[in-house]
Formats: sequence, C-alpha cells, structure tokens
Amino acid sequence: MLHPYHKDGKALKHFDFIVSNPPFKMDFSDFRDELDSKENKERFFAGIPKEPAKAKDKMAIYQLFLQHIIYSLKPGGKAAVVVPTGFITAQSGIDKKIRQKLVDNKMLAGVVSMPSNIFATTGTNVSILFIDGSNKGNVVLVDASNLGQKVKDGKNQKTVLSMEEEQRIIDVFNAKQAEDDFSVAVSYEDIANKNYSLSAGQYFEVKIEYVDITPEEFDEKMKSFSDNLEDLFSESHKLEKEIKKQLAGLTYNA
Repeated sequence: MLHPYHKDGKALKHFDFIVSNPPFKMDFSDFRDELDSKENKERFFAGIPKEPAKAKDKMAIYQLFLQHIIYSLKPGGKAAVVVPTGFITAQSGIDKKIRQKLVDNKMLAGVVSMPSNIFATTGTNVSILFIDGSNKGNVVLVDASNLGQKVKDGKNQKTVLSMEEEQRIIDVFNAKQAEDDFSVAVSYEDIANKNYSLSAGQYFEVKIEYVDITPEEFDEKMKSFSDNLEDLFSESHKLEKEIKKQLAGLTYNA
C-alpha cells in the first residue's frame, strides 16, 4: 500500500484483469498516516481506516486493497475480489462509499455470497465482488450461503461446494438469471434505492401463500386454537401452584 510494486514510471500501473484475496485485518498503524497524503487522495477515494485505540491488529486493511484495486483497473477492466460479507451491507463509512462508487460509476458485474467456513482458516463469512467497468446493464447478486457440505480439514471445519453447485453459481451469474431465494438481476438504480446494499436477500420477493377456506372451516380452526390455548393456560396455572408450593417448603440450613 505504501510502496506499490507495479508501476509505469512514477505512476501506478493499470490492468485489464485483477484477482485478489486480500487480508481482511492487519495492523498498519505504523504507516497509516503516511498513506493519508495528497498524492493518495484519488487512490484511496473512500478514505483510510482510522487507527483504533486498541486491537490495532483488527484494522480493516481490505478496504485499502479494494480501493487500490479499483484505482488500478483500466477503463472497462475487470476484477474479482474476496471481501468479508459485512462489506456488502455496511450502512456507513468506507465500505458504503466504495459501494457507492462502484454503483454510481456503473462498474459492477455482481456479488456471490459464499457459505460460512468456505475457508478452513477463518470463520469469517465472505463474498466475492466482481467488478466490471464495461457492465452498464443489470447486476447479478447470488446468495450461495446455503450451498455446500461441511467437512473436516485437519482440526478445522470448512464448507466444500460440489461441482454441480459451482456450475449452478456460474450459470446463473453468466446468464444474469433470477432464481427464487438464490439469485436476482437488479439495475444500478435498484441498488441505489436499497441504500447501495449488495445482499441478494434484500431483493428477494416476499411470497405469501393464501388458502381459500369456508366460514365453517375458519370457525373450526379458531375453536381448535382457542381450545389449545385453554389447555396451555390451565397447565400454566397448575405449574404456578406447584412452584409456589415447592418454594413455600424451602427452609434455610446454616
């Protein structure tokens, strides 16, 4: 972050494609203030995480990597970046500012939210952010959090996707296909209206099933509910009396 390796002369080098799994948390307090310079204003457009009073090892360095990646893309460039899932819904701060830039500048292909423990070394839930400066159409949001099978990896547990599950994600993503409770294809405007949330679940339709019943069936159901409540209330009174009886029988022994 402080001394980027890829350069064209004095300027940062720009790429057509970037793939990255950056560290999420790391103590960079020793050079944090050096990053907060006039020269880095454009690169770190959303800001630089502040140094906490405690737990400096939990500084959100992924926010720097993500901004650096966005800055390092050529116009129309593409990137795939692993981020903590909390990034896609944070309602303030640097995370939201980054999402706003991606949406307002129409440079996002989509997001895939992965199952928990997809990495054996961390329990942090992760999502894969697909940046695409050429995508001016719909954005695909996939909730794959319920896929996969948990397996042991040494002393740790991780979730493994089957080939069929991986292909399902790829197919709906490439086709910008909507599947109930799994994926949606939404416009940039839709995302802005949802406070820039990139969580697929916030765009799923709420489905309510209605069943036609006759007045007689309705009365019968209501009577059944009422009878059950009476039984529960009666049982509750019996338990109350028994508890009071038991409490009254308690004595103090020194």
